[in-house]
Amino acid sequence: MLIEGYDDGPLTAGEPLLDRPGFWSNHLLVLCGYGDRAERPDPEWFGDDGADADALSEVLFDPGHWPVFRVPAGTGPGAVVVYRNLAGDYGTDYLLTGPDGSGTRRIARWDADFTGAGLTWRELTGIADGHLSTTEPTEEAESPEPAEGVRDTASRLLLLLPLLTDPDIPEEA
Repeated sequence: MLIEGYDDGPLTAGEPLLDRPGFWSNHLLVLCGYGDRAERPDPEWFGDDGADADALSEVLFDPGHWPVFRVPAGTGPGAVVVYRNLAGDYGTDYLLTGPDGSGTRRIARWDADFTGAGLTWRELTGIADGHLSTTEPTEEAESPEPAEGVRDTASRLLLLLPLLTDPDIPEEA
């Protein structure tokens, strides 16, 4: 797997991790923060137990493997989420891609804090919905190969949810 700017990172496909216990709590607890709450964010909020979350965090933050989650696009932008696991410099990078998966550009990252532009609700749901090509094959044309990456719309939305910076989220959200 090659991503421009990540030549030295040991990138690995992260999509198989989405179904493992502990993934969503690891990925989304950063959004919960302490804020004004007296209670500490807890993996059980996501249906995980602490042991599952701890075991998966060792996989997600292993300096020898940088999980990459690809959110392919059809007609609009796609995204790539990279768990950047440099020793002493862990973080999650969010990249946008062109419809063909090319032209990656980092728009945000989570280290200790969020840095970057983020997305509006409309942009987030547009990428999550994928605007994936649903062209039916014809006798003259062969069906295009499905793009590698996360195909489930709900998983795509949750994977990119840390990018939501829109202060005006519509009521239907």
